[in-house]
Amino acid sequence: MAFDGIVIAGLVKELNDKLAGGRIAKIAQTEKDELLFTVKAPRDTFRLLLSANASLPLAYLTDVNKPAPLTAPNFCMLLRKHIGGGRICSVSQPGLERCIHFEIEHLDEMGDLCRKLLIVELMGKHSNIIFCTPQLRIIDSIKHISFQVSSVREVLPGRDYFLPRTVEKSDPLSASEEDIAALLSCSKLPAGKTIYSGFTGISPVMAEEFCHLASIDSSIPAAELSEAERTHLAHTLTRCMALVREGRFEPCMVCRGDEPLEFAALSLTSFPPSCSVRRFESVSRVLETYYASKNTITRIRQKSADLRRIVQTALERNYKKYDLQLKQLDDTKKRDKYKVYGELLNTYGYELSGGEKELTCVNFYTDAPARIPLNPQLSARENAQKYFDKYNKLKRTFEALTELTEETKREIGHLESISASLDIALKEEDLTQIKQELAEYGFIKKRGPAGKKERITSRPFHYRSTDGFDIYVGKNNYQNEELTFKTASGNDWWFHAKGIPGSHVIVKADGRELTDRTFEEAGALAAYYSKGRGSEKVEIDYIQKKHIKKVAGAAPGFVIYHTNYSMVAAPDLSLAEIPY
Repeated sequence: MAFDGIVIAGLVKELNDKLAGGRIAKIAQTEKDELLFTVKAPRDTFRLLLSANASLPLAYLTDVNKPAPLTAPNFCMLLRKHIGGGRICSVSQPGLERCIHFEIEHLDEMGDLCRKLLIVELMGKHSNIIFCTPQLRIIDSIKHISFQVSSVREVLPGRDYFLPRTVEKSDPLSASEEDIAALLSCSKLPAGKTIYSGFTGISPVMAEEFCHLASIDSSIPAAELSEAERTHLAHTLTRCMALVREGRFEPCMVCRGDEPLEFAALSLTSFPPSCSVRRFESVSRVLETYYASKNTITRIRQKSADLRRIVQTALERNYKKYDLQLKQLDDTKKRDKYKVYGELLNTYGYELSGGEKELTCVNFYTDAPARIPLNPQLSARENAQKYFDKYNKLKRTFEALTELTEETKREIGHLESISASLDIALKEEDLTQIKQELAEYGFIKKRGPAGKKERITSRPFHYRSTDGFDIYVGKNNYQNEELTFKTASGNDWWFHAKGIPGSHVIVKADGRELTDRTFEEAGALAAYYSKGRGSEKVEIDYIQKKHIKKVAGAAPGFVIYHTNYSMVAAPDLSLAEIPY
């Protein structure tokens, strides 16, 4: 994620615009390493969340209130004593560091006006919230760091505060085009890595964006770029830093479907067309939306982990079984040879006098000479019967294995389709039908009273094409079945990724001719909601619903069709989902 100095610069501008001059009405320590401030500004009241969580350091304005513990921790009590009721004078950022300084004015015990600094460091596992005097003497911090923990810097009451510099980096806000071009010319690292490792506050995502804006391959070593390319890249970086200095931010979030991928305070253009870019009015809204969406997806993946494990275990077992069955099936191919040997022995066996180890004769099926191994202790008829017995045994094995192999293949297809359904599940209710399907087909044990089913609230995805046609996408096999054989009428169009698990996509024609653009948009949805989602192109079959037939005895959602049309589509989710 791109929670870098540029995002913090956008956040600092927003906080300074909204909080400067406001008074701190309430301070709560909602988590061990998280603070929630209520600030009454001249025009509005804001809640400011500050988190020094090692895995998820955050700072943003939020509308959500969190309950505080009945007994406030010591650090929270200290802040209440010193800056409770204090006025936020300014919010600033040193250079482009991942650090926010809140300068707060308050009255001390004697009633004298004085100032304090609340410093929020958003640096991954080194994140901290530090309370200091104006002379940068540490009063206390939400995390105490001794020399036993860090040899670089102690963060303890009474120590001097300083921002550690473990790696020498240049400040891009003050660097000139010549400075940037000079750094690029002597770096053996790739151009993208040179930017984010040579300048403070720039993440790999933004370095990639700068290279993309300059039309330069970020993987090429910087020193190998031509002088014109280095100049162009330096100019691009300087121009973007001018936007940061002037506070001209464009907060945005890049999504693949409903899944957020990245966010930034400047516009992102380097992602593929299959990804969508959402614009926001503030950095706080980007951060809150991004992490709320991430948390939702993470929670769903955690809740579906058991189902995924069951499906994956069953798939691996069936893959092994299928390979073994194919190998055994291959061994039965010689059955016809044994039948011919038996027939040849019955035909030419009269030539044998007894005790021979083989019979050489002409195969009357091919007119080619044949050599038939014999058991010298058996007669010609007994040798023939032995070959007929082998033939019959292999024939029975072939017939049984053919049926078993088809059954295993169907089960693999069924499990792969369930796995695809788990990949697109976005809500807890989406998992309910998948769980029921696994129970119905014996992959998991049924729980609860016999005949009692969980209430189904999940519905198919609903989109509307640019030209006004309703498009429905099934989230699982039950919904695929219902869409194809109940929702769709004869002249509606059906789309599905060719030869791979995926959702059924139905376009309601309503008596109209579908436009070419609608075909393309429906194909893009069928590609996106399939196992081929990560590919650049996916082959899509499409056909009118009246030509679709259900496979007798097959799992839900499995169909057969002929004389279909085909197209190639790039997975895309540019259409907005229509809520029910």
